[in-house]
Amino acid sequence: MSNALFVAWRSGEPTKRWGPIGRLERGPGGYRFVYTRGAKTLSGFQPFPEMSQVEAVYESEELFPLFANRLLARSRPEYEAYLTWGGFDPHDPPDPIAVLGVTEGRRATDNLELFPCPVPDAEGCYFNKFFLHGVDYVALAALERIAALRRDEPLMPMFDDFNAYDCDAVAVRTADTRDRHLIGYVPRYLAREVRQLCATCDPDFVELRVERVNPSAPLQQRLLCRMNACWPDGFRPCDHEDFQPIPSQLPSLAT
Repeated sequence: MSNALFVAWRSGEPTKRWGPIGRLERGPGGYRFVYTRGAKTLSGFQPFPEMSQVEAVYESEELFPLFANRLLARSRPEYEAYLTWGGFDPHDPPDPIAVLGVTEGRRATDNLELFPCPVPDAEGCYFNKFFLHGVDYVALAALERIAALRRDEPLMPMFDDFNAYDCDAVAVRTADTRDRHLIGYVPRYLAREVRQLCATCDPDFVELRVERVNPSAPLQQRLLCRMNACWPDGFRPCDHEDFQPIPSQLPSLAT
Protein backbone atom coordinates (compact mmCIF):
# COMPACT_ATOMS: atom_id res chain seq x y z
CA MET A 1 0.00 0.00 0.00
CA SER A 2 1.29 3.44 -0.92
CA ASN A 3 2.05 5.85 1.93
CA ALA A 4 1.79 8.91 -0.30
CA LEU A 5 -1.00 10.80 -2.00
CA PHE A 6 -1.03 13.47 -4.65
CA VAL A 7 -3.24 16.51 -4.18
CA ALA A 8 -5.12 17.67 -7.27
CA TRP A 9 -6.81 21.03 -7.79
CA ARG A 10 -9.38 22.08 -10.40
CA SER A 11 -9.09 25.42 -12.13
CA GLY A 12 -12.17 27.54 -12.70
CA GLU A 13 -14.03 28.45 -15.86
CA PRO A 14 -13.60 28.06 -18.73
CA THR A 15 -11.15 25.13 -18.65
CA LYS A 16 -12.12 23.36 -15.39
CA ARG A 17 -8.77 21.60 -15.68
CA TRP A 18 -7.56 19.22 -12.97
CA GLY A 19 -3.89 18.84 -12.18
CA PRO A 20 -1.51 17.75 -9.40
CA ILE A 21 -0.29 20.58 -7.18
CA GLY A 22 1.11 18.78 -4.12
CA ARG A 23 2.20 15.54 -2.50
CA LEU A 24 1.24 14.34 0.99
CA GLU A 25 3.40 11.61 2.49
CA ARG A 26 3.42 9.61 5.72
CA GLY A 27 6.54 8.09 7.29
CA PRO A 28 7.72 6.81 10.67
CA GLY A 29 8.35 10.37 11.80
CA GLY A 30 5.02 11.86 10.80
CA TYR A 31 3.66 13.63 7.74
CA ARG A 32 5.19 15.76 5.01
CA PHE A 33 3.65 17.99 2.36
CA VAL A 34 5.41 19.58 -0.59
CA TYR A 35 4.12 21.41 -3.62
CA THR A 36 4.73 19.86 -7.01
CA ARG A 37 5.57 21.68 -10.22
CA GLY A 38 1.93 21.61 -11.19
CA ALA A 39 1.33 24.29 -8.55
CA LYS A 40 3.27 26.68 -10.79
CA THR A 41 1.73 25.65 -14.09
CA LEU A 42 -1.97 25.19 -13.28
CA SER A 43 -3.66 28.48 -14.10
CA GLY A 44 -5.27 30.22 -11.15
CA PHE A 45 -3.88 28.08 -8.35
CA GLN A 46 -2.83 29.90 -5.18
CA PRO A 47 -0.90 28.24 -2.31
CA PHE A 48 -2.92 27.24 0.74
CA PRO A 49 -2.89 30.01 3.38
CA GLU A 50 -1.39 27.69 6.01
CA MET A 51 1.27 26.53 3.51
CA SER A 52 2.02 29.75 1.67
CA GLN A 53 5.56 29.06 0.38
CA VAL A 54 5.65 26.76 -2.64
CA GLU A 55 9.39 26.10 -2.23
CA ALA A 56 9.08 24.98 1.40
CA VAL A 57 8.90 21.49 2.92
CA TYR A 58 6.14 21.17 5.52
CA GLU A 59 6.38 18.49 8.22
CA SER A 60 4.15 17.56 11.15
CA GLU A 61 3.79 14.71 13.63
CA GLU A 62 0.03 14.90 13.11
CA LEU A 63 -1.91 14.97 9.86
CA PHE A 64 -2.17 18.56 8.63
CA PRO A 65 -5.59 20.11 9.45
CA LEU A 66 -6.20 20.83 5.75
CA PHE A 67 -6.34 17.08 5.15
CA ALA A 68 -7.51 15.83 8.56
CA ASN A 69 -10.68 17.89 8.12
CA ARG A 70 -11.46 15.79 5.02
CA LEU A 71 -11.88 12.67 7.14
CA LEU A 72 -15.26 12.05 8.70
CA ALA A 73 -15.13 12.45 12.49
CA ARG A 74 -15.57 9.28 14.52
CA SER A 75 -18.31 11.05 16.47
CA ARG A 76 -20.52 11.24 13.39
CA PRO A 77 -23.35 8.67 13.37
CA GLU A 78 -22.51 7.62 9.80
CA TYR A 79 -18.80 7.01 10.58
CA GLU A 80 -18.98 3.20 10.40
CA ALA A 81 -20.98 3.35 7.16
CA TYR A 82 -18.46 5.83 5.75
CA LEU A 83 -15.62 3.34 6.27
CA THR A 84 -17.68 0.43 4.99
CA TRP A 85 -18.51 2.32 1.77
CA GLY A 86 -14.78 2.46 1.04
CA GLY A 87 -14.25 -1.22 1.73
CA PHE A 88 -12.65 -0.74 5.18
CA ASP A 89 -13.37 -2.60 8.40
CA PRO A 90 -14.97 -0.05 10.76
CA HIS A 91 -13.83 -2.12 13.76
CA ASP A 92 -10.18 -1.90 12.68
CA PRO A 93 -9.59 1.82 12.05
CA PRO A 94 -7.45 2.16 8.91
CA ASP A 95 -4.57 4.49 8.27
CA PRO A 96 -5.80 8.03 7.38
CA ILE A 97 -3.73 8.00 4.19
CA ALA A 98 -5.51 4.84 3.06
CA VAL A 99 -8.94 6.35 3.74
CA LEU A 100 -8.12 9.59 1.94
CA GLY A 101 -6.74 7.61 -0.98
CA VAL A 102 -10.09 5.89 -1.53
CA THR A 103 -12.53 8.64 -0.53
CA GLU A 104 -10.35 11.28 -2.28
CA GLY A 105 -11.02 13.69 0.59
CA ARG A 106 -13.70 15.25 -1.56
CA ARG A 107 -15.84 18.10 -0.23
CA ALA A 108 -18.60 20.03 -1.94
CA THR A 109 -17.10 23.36 -0.88
CA ASP A 110 -13.79 23.30 -2.79
CA ASN A 111 -11.89 21.95 -5.79
CA LEU A 112 -9.44 19.55 -4.14
CA GLU A 113 -9.02 15.78 -4.46
CA LEU A 114 -6.41 13.40 -3.08
CA PHE A 115 -5.36 10.23 -4.85
CA PRO A 116 -2.61 7.59 -4.62
CA CYS A 117 -0.20 6.90 -7.44
CA PRO A 118 -0.71 3.25 -8.47
CA VAL A 119 2.09 0.84 -7.59
CA PRO A 120 2.56 -2.81 -8.66
CA ASP A 121 0.94 -5.41 -6.41
CA ALA A 122 2.75 -8.43 -4.94
CA GLU A 123 2.60 -10.17 -8.32
CA GLY A 124 3.88 -7.16 -10.24
CA CYS A 125 0.47 -6.32 -11.73
CA TYR A 126 -1.68 -3.21 -11.73
CA PHE A 127 -4.37 -3.12 -9.04
CA ASN A 128 -6.44 -0.15 -7.97
CA LYS A 129 -9.75 0.69 -6.30
CA PHE A 130 -11.69 3.87 -6.93
CA PHE A 131 -15.15 5.36 -6.64
CA LEU A 132 -16.78 5.93 -9.99
CA HIS A 133 -16.96 9.61 -10.93
CA GLY A 134 -19.78 11.41 -12.70
CA VAL A 135 -22.55 9.31 -11.14
CA ASP A 136 -24.45 12.51 -10.30
CA TYR A 137 -24.74 13.29 -14.04
CA VAL A 138 -26.08 9.98 -15.36
CA ALA A 139 -29.70 9.21 -16.25
CA LEU A 140 -32.18 7.87 -13.73
CA ALA A 141 -32.18 4.51 -15.51
CA ALA A 142 -28.42 4.31 -15.03
CA LEU A 143 -28.78 5.01 -11.30
CA GLU A 144 -31.30 2.21 -11.09
CA ARG A 145 -28.88 -0.10 -12.92
CA ILE A 146 -26.10 0.84 -10.48
CA ALA A 147 -28.36 -0.12 -7.59
CA ALA A 148 -28.85 -3.54 -9.17
CA LEU A 149 -25.14 -4.25 -9.72
CA ARG A 150 -23.56 -7.14 -7.84
CA ARG A 151 -20.05 -7.63 -6.49
CA ASP A 152 -17.60 -8.87 -9.16
CA GLU A 153 -19.93 -7.90 -12.00
CA PRO A 154 -17.80 -6.86 -14.99
CA LEU A 155 -17.82 -3.29 -16.25
CA MET A 156 -16.59 -1.92 -19.57
CA PRO A 157 -14.25 1.10 -19.98
CA MET A 158 -14.82 3.20 -23.11
CA PHE A 159 -12.58 5.94 -24.49
CA ASP A 160 -14.58 9.19 -24.63
CA ASP A 161 -12.42 10.98 -27.21
CA PHE A 162 -14.90 13.78 -27.81
CA ASN A 163 -15.40 14.74 -24.17
CA ALA A 164 -15.54 18.54 -24.01
CA TYR A 165 -13.76 18.74 -20.64
CA ASP A 166 -11.15 15.98 -20.83
CA CYS A 167 -9.77 14.51 -24.05
CA ASP A 168 -8.43 11.54 -22.02
CA ALA A 169 -11.81 10.76 -20.42
CA VAL A 170 -12.71 7.09 -19.94
CA ALA A 171 -16.43 6.36 -19.59
CA VAL A 172 -17.72 3.22 -17.88
CA ARG A 173 -20.76 1.22 -18.91
CA THR A 174 -22.38 -1.99 -17.81
CA ALA A 175 -21.27 -5.11 -19.69
CA ASP A 176 -24.64 -6.81 -20.13
CA THR A 177 -25.62 -6.18 -23.75
CA ARG A 178 -29.32 -6.63 -22.87
CA ASP A 179 -29.27 -3.84 -20.28
CA ARG A 180 -26.39 -1.55 -21.20
CA HIS A 181 -25.99 1.83 -19.50
CA LEU A 182 -23.31 4.50 -19.23
CA ILE A 183 -22.96 4.72 -15.45
CA GLY A 184 -20.03 7.12 -14.92
CA TYR A 185 -16.36 7.78 -15.51
CA VAL A 186 -12.95 6.62 -14.38
CA PRO A 187 -11.48 9.37 -12.15
CA ARG A 188 -9.70 12.04 -14.17
CA TYR A 189 -6.37 11.41 -12.49
CA LEU A 190 -6.41 7.77 -13.66
CA ALA A 191 -7.86 8.21 -17.15
CA ARG A 192 -4.64 8.66 -19.12
CA GLU A 193 -3.01 5.63 -17.51
CA VAL A 194 -6.13 3.47 -17.88
CA ARG A 195 -6.07 4.28 -21.58
CA GLN A 196 -2.43 3.20 -21.75
CA LEU A 197 -3.19 -0.08 -19.97
CA CYS A 198 -6.16 -0.84 -22.23
CA ALA A 199 -4.03 -0.15 -25.30
CA THR A 200 -0.96 -2.10 -24.11
CA CYS A 201 -2.16 -5.10 -22.12
CA ASP A 202 -3.77 -8.17 -23.64
CA PRO A 203 -7.55 -7.66 -23.29
CA ASP A 204 -7.71 -10.83 -21.19
CA PHE A 205 -5.46 -9.13 -18.62
CA VAL A 206 -7.56 -5.98 -18.15
CA GLU A 207 -10.51 -6.26 -15.78
CA LEU A 208 -12.81 -3.58 -14.40
CA ARG A 209 -15.31 -4.96 -11.90
CA VAL A 210 -17.74 -3.92 -9.18
CA GLU A 211 -16.14 -4.00 -5.74
CA ARG A 212 -19.23 -2.88 -3.82
CA VAL A 213 -22.43 -0.89 -4.25
CA ASN A 214 -23.45 1.52 -1.48
CA PRO A 215 -27.17 2.28 -1.92
CA SER A 216 -27.33 4.65 1.06
CA ALA A 217 -24.11 6.55 0.30
CA PRO A 218 -23.81 9.94 -1.41
CA LEU A 219 -23.55 9.61 -5.18
CA GLN A 220 -19.79 10.23 -5.18
CA GLN A 221 -19.40 7.10 -3.02
CA ARG A 222 -22.19 5.04 -4.56
CA LEU A 223 -20.07 2.59 -6.63
CA LEU A 224 -16.63 1.33 -5.64
CA CYS A 225 -14.78 -0.31 -8.54
CA ARG A 226 -11.56 -2.27 -8.81
CA MET A 227 -9.27 -2.61 -11.76
CA ASN A 228 -6.70 -5.32 -12.48
CA ALA A 229 -4.30 -5.24 -15.41
CA CYS A 230 -0.81 -6.11 -16.48
CA TRP A 231 2.06 -3.73 -15.61
CA PRO A 232 3.69 -3.05 -18.98
CA ASP A 233 7.42 -2.61 -19.35
CA GLY A 234 8.27 1.06 -18.94
CA PHE A 235 4.86 1.90 -17.44
CA ARG A 236 5.43 4.80 -15.05
CA PRO A 237 2.27 6.34 -13.61
CA CYS A 238 2.44 9.87 -12.18
CA ASP A 239 5.67 10.52 -14.10
CA HIS A 240 4.68 13.80 -15.75
CA GLU A 241 6.69 16.88 -14.80
CA ASP A 242 3.71 18.36 -12.93
CA PHE A 243 3.97 15.50 -10.39
CA GLN A 244 7.59 16.26 -9.51
CA PRO A 245 8.22 18.00 -6.14
CA ILE A 246 9.42 21.58 -6.30
CA PRO A 247 12.03 21.18 -3.51
CA SER A 248 15.03 19.46 -5.08
CA GLN A 249 16.05 17.68 -1.89
CA LEU A 250 13.66 16.23 0.68
CA PRO A 251 14.72 15.35 4.25
CA SER A 252 14.03 11.90 5.66
CA LEU A 253 10.73 11.32 7.40
CA ALA A 254 12.28 8.67 9.67
CA THR A 255 12.36 9.26 13.41
